[in-house]
Amino acid sequence: MSLKSVSKVDTNRVEIEVEVDAASFEAAVDKAYKKNIRRISVPGFRKGKAPRQLVEKIYGEGVFYEDAINDLYPSALSEAIEESGYEYVEDKIDLDIVSVGKDGLVFKAVITVKPEVEINDYKGLKAEKKVEPVTDEDIDAEINRLQMRNSRLVSVEDRPADNGDTVTFDFEGFVDGKPFEGGKAENYTLKLGSNHFIPGFEDQMIGKKIGEEFDVNVTFPEDYHAELKGKPAVFKCKIHEIKATELPEVNDDFAKDVSEFETLDELKADIKSKLEHQREHAAEHAFEDKLLDQLAENLKGEIPQAMYENRIDDQVRDFENWLMSQGLNLNSYLNYTGMDMESFRNTFREQAEKQVKIRLALEKIAQLENIQVSEEDIENEYSKLAEMYKIDVDKVKNFIPRKELEKDLAVTKALDLVKESAVVAE
Repeated sequence: MSLKSVSKVDTNRVEIEVEVDAASFEAAVDKAYKKNIRRISVPGFRKGKAPRQLVEKIYGEGVFYEDAINDLYPSALSEAIEESGYEYVEDKIDLDIVSVGKDGLVFKAVITVKPEVEINDYKGLKAEKKVEPVTDEDIDAEINRLQMRNSRLVSVEDRPADNGDTVTFDFEGFVDGKPFEGGKAENYTLKLGSNHFIPGFEDQMIGKKIGEEFDVNVTFPEDYHAELKGKPAVFKCKIHEIKATELPEVNDDFAKDVSEFETLDELKADIKSKLEHQREHAAEHAFEDKLLDQLAENLKGEIPQAMYENRIDDQVRDFENWLMSQGLNLNSYLNYTGMDMESFRNTFREQAEKQVKIRLALEKIAQLENIQVSEEDIENEYSKLAEMYKIDVDKVKNFIPRKELEKDLAVTKALDLVKESAVVAE
């Protein structure tokens, strides 16, 4: 393969002319012959045994050219793109065969490439960094969470259900006087105030007693799935059991039971320290986000739409994988939410466009600052990833190409440079 020429034909569109030598093309044609001969019948020969020269004489010299071209051009084009110095953006390829025959193959391909961008004022950016102080109320809230985690449920028979109680009950829902699918359950357990049911449902259960039969009147939200959204419904209910949450007393014994500390004061001091660390980390993350927003705004250049669509593809794929891990699928999710694929993809668009701009900005900064990534940097990163995923380093290297990891590390260093030069706004 050799790169014959490169020329820009439009913004972010480049025409690359590629030549495949005669020997390489001949080898590809022979491979195509061997792949297809089993399906070709020639009089006087058993099926699949006719010599190539005879098949070409009968069906034409170019009978195997299409398969040979399809086999050759992806790798030939990939090598040519790398030699050209451009970075290909996954998008449609306009392919044109210039010449093909015994002398080899020449083709032209028009591809989408990464844009030329400019980024100014990336040093000395200003952003607010506010660390929220930890108050006694914050510490008490954490103590309360520990209480709830170590609470127990006790049966209540001398009073009606109250907010925070856990009730076991039967229900059946009706719309327009008719029961609907999924609207019935027996001995269902629900914590009142958890907001797991339709708005207004749990509120109407408060004050109801064990054995009492009653109706709950609600209206399904407009964002509910298509068949029921916006419709009024009546649920016929009967409570079988009410349980109250009993919290442990907060004292030194409590601290010993829920932590490695001997006293409540030590536990509270540890909670305060951890909250301070979390809020410092959150403030640092928010500070970084503000800087990245400014980089995206300062980026100049015409970005191909394909880069945004590819990033949305990644996010949709990640979301679909998450759904599958929950035992769901994307089609069911779209049906439940009443969205089509286009509107679903649009929910990711703003974030995807920002991420693409930030990546381009940081790549440009790495270029402008001549940021270098050493072999030691790369090997250390491979080791970290292997440790993180608990797999062998060689497997990580198979999953993540060295060149891609090098780019990611350069981008990380560019971000570090931006943060180190940034100014915390007063």
